[in-house]
Amino acid sequence: MQRSSGSRVSSLAAELIDLAETYGAHNYHPLPVVIERGRGVWVWDVEGRQYLDCLSCYSALNQGHCHPRIAEAARRQMEKVTLTSRAFHNTELGPLLKQLTELCGMEMALPMNSGAEAVETALKAARKWGYQSKGVEEDRAEIITFENNFHGRTITIISFSTEPQYRQGFGPFTPGFRVVPYGDAAAARRAVDRNTVAILVEPIQGEAGVIVPPEGFLRELRELSTEKNLLLIADEIQTGLGRTGTMFACEHEGVRPDVYVLGKALGGGFYPVSAVVSSRAVLGVFQPGDHGSTFGGNPLACAIAREALNVLVEEKLPEQAAEMGAYFLDGLRKLNSPHVREVRGRGLLIGIEIRPESGPARSFCERLMEQGVLCKETHQQVIRFAPPLVIRREEIDWALERIARVLT
Repeated sequence: MQRSSGSRVSSLAAELIDLAETYGAHNYHPLPVVIERGRGVWVWDVEGRQYLDCLSCYSALNQGHCHPRIAEAARRQMEKVTLTSRAFHNTELGPLLKQLTELCGMEMALPMNSGAEAVETALKAARKWGYQSKGVEEDRAEIITFENNFHGRTITIISFSTEPQYRQGFGPFTPGFRVVPYGDAAAARRAVDRNTVAILVEPIQGEAGVIVPPEGFLRELRELSTEKNLLLIADEIQTGLGRTGTMFACEHEGVRPDVYVLGKALGGGFYPVSAVVSSRAVLGVFQPGDHGSTFGGNPLACAIAREALNVLVEEKLPEQAAEMGAYFLDGLRKLNSPHVREVRGRGLLIGIEIRPESGPARSFCERLMEQGVLCKETHQQVIRFAPPLVIRREEIDWALERIARVLT
């Protein structure tokens, strides 16, 4: 395994970065590396330096970069037809919907493109279900969400964010949400009233810094939802599809939500694919014209998603995440670093919280990049490690050696 030779930015990389910074809106702050190609857990920059990808595009690359089976499925479909819109049927949509519903133990699915679109779809479905099935007064539906949530960046979604930067300058905001502390099922219970239609929750909060809720939290939300006739909506966009060591993170507590929101790894790292998967009673509220997407459910997306799911199941990637995640967590916890306040996570979704006196997490991410390990900070003090689920023990050892150099 070749290691990165450092963070020196070449003239070509500098030129490409300058183009992006000059002509692109500055809504991201990427590390100064320009990736040219990738395979499995590895990527190479424009100068040929090799890096271990420990971010996986925020869990969109569970199957690894350029998985050959998914690439072949994409190529086959691109030679047939790529886009039909939902004005017509196509050969790939029905089989994908069946595959998704069977995987989730549900009855219906609605495909979209981005995760944020899928969250918006779930919110719309929950509101309409509340009016039609629960008898909530029109335009009064409320949905309970949690502090430090991250479900996307649309106007509606940031309306219930508690991160000031996500909201500043973007009001007025969409009403209809009650925000309570994450991990506090009692607070959720107190927030329920006659207008409550749903609870929207991340089984683990990734963007907030890999926050794992207390044991029993999801079970209590399930019991509350059943008791009060609410929809429990699980945003498994980042935690689902094997990332935490089970197919869905809710399974760690034996919980099945009423609605799954899926995305990221559903596209296998090739194409944006998302979906809402639920019962006929919930998704059956939509009638033609109520909701839609020109690209949602297109044949190329569906062919890719079908093979992405096949890879997850047939290559036993959730089981791989459980085994390799436990090994990675154990190795990180043994580092005994003066800079580390806490190591937490589940499966291959891991956060290292850096002590404030050691400086921001970004400086550590930059030094890790120099060592050939790519990761990214979140919420100032947390380094998020989420490599592709195809990672092997020797590759984790390679990473641990370099993480130790930086953190100890």
